[in-house]
Amino acid sequence: MEGGGKLYYGIKEVAELFGINASKLRFYEKEFPTLQPKKNRSGDRVYTPADIEHLREILDLTQNKGYTLPGAREYLKTRDAARRENARYIAKLKQIKTFLEQIRDGL
Repeated sequence: MEGGGKLYYGIKEVAELFGINASKLRFYEKEFPTLQPKKNRSGDRVYTPADIEHLREILDLTQNKGYTLPGAREYLKTRDAARRENARYIAKLKQIKTFLEQIRDGL
């Protein structure tokens, strides 16, 4: 799927990619609010590459790393919160850098 260049994948394609059935994908949608693939006009689920990558993380946590479903949800939530906090720090540091460059250029 990485080299396919498609923008959207059907539920059957995604299920085959991970070697699971479609009902398990629908189950994970209910268990993980962050996994919400869009639906097309006919109501079929369509997964973006970002959805597929997120599903890959979920399956890695639950199948390979031994997380329970609540544990995997909590891990993803705290990881995302840490990323947002880091992004705020980076934005503030960029502002400080710009300010210091302006002072330097004024000397």
